[in-house]
Amino acid sequence: MGRKILFVVLTILFLAAVDFAQAQQPKKVPRLGYLSSQDLATESARSEGIRLALRERGFIEGQNIAIEYRYAERKVDRGPELAADLARLKVDIIVVAGGPTWIRVAKNATKTIPIVLTGGGRDPVEAGYVESLARPGGNVTGITNLSRELSGKRLELLKAAVPKLARVAVLYDPGVPGDVLQVKEVLPVAARALKLTLQPWEIRIADDFDRVFAAMGKQRPDGFYVHPSGPLMTANQKRIVGFALKSRLPSMYFYREAVEEGGLMSYGADLADSYRRVAGLVDKILKGAKPADLPVEQPTKFEFIINLKTAKEIGVTIPPEVSPGRIG
Repeated sequence: MGRKILFVVLTILFLAAVDFAQAQQPKKVPRLGYLSSQDLATESARSEGIRLALRERGFIEGQNIAIEYRYAERKVDRGPELAADLARLKVDIIVVAGGPTWIRVAKNATKTIPIVLTGGGRDPVEAGYVESLARPGGNVTGITNLSRELSGKRLELLKAAVPKLARVAVLYDPGVPGDVLQVKEVLPVAARALKLTLQPWEIRIADDFDRVFAAMGKQRPDGFYVHPSGPLMTANQKRIVGFALKSRLPSMYFYREAVEEGGLMSYGADLADSYRRVAGLVDKILKGAKPADLPVEQPTKFEFIINLKTAKEIGVTIPPEVSPGRIG
């Protein structure tokens, strides 16, 4: 009887010791890979927004989540190397803060690590990143920015802000399939409805900008519409904004960063809302959800931004009924 009691006591002590040892072992801290096409200064607002949204969900960087940042600094050739580096580190998720080129390099780097898109680039189904928005089917999910659906609205807002608008120069990279589709098929429909004439201009390499800007000036457009997709346009955003300012051209962009640099206006998904959605998807994946089963989310809130300083500088009076701010 005594031996049985001793055996039971020893067993209890052993199990308690095992439980204690397991409790003492630190829990694995998940690692998030953050792949950006931009530099640290340009990307800071977006990455900080996602960090804050993660914090709201209980993930605090440096405590219970680690974030590996990789900035390509607008250098396209660095993409594959940075994505491969994150894959080698075996991060738990890769958040891609960039357009088609960066999504592609992330997909090429890993077929198993979950990839979360932040809204850049083409329709993810059309581009082949996912099987459908409802059921992505692979290791990619995220946010889509509805670029096709919003193109007509951007032209409409530009016309509303500048009622005398008649000729709009459209700058795009023909190497980006989504932009070609927009310029050749989507924008002409909206332009006809608004009685606008489009003047498309192709930029294939960085050396094209000076030539195109000189030729564009001779055609004397009334407005300027910029398709920012692809690294070429992104890398030369300041140059593009500078041309519009110098030429006193009312300009429309996809992202508020261009407006903050001196562009006249932008219209797109509400960034703060997008950050929260990205954080929500990261949260679900870290808790066991599969990207294949997580629907790609579409924005429901949008923001219309106008740089009033630029408007004054280029001599544009914004009609009172054209009110900037968050829409939706």
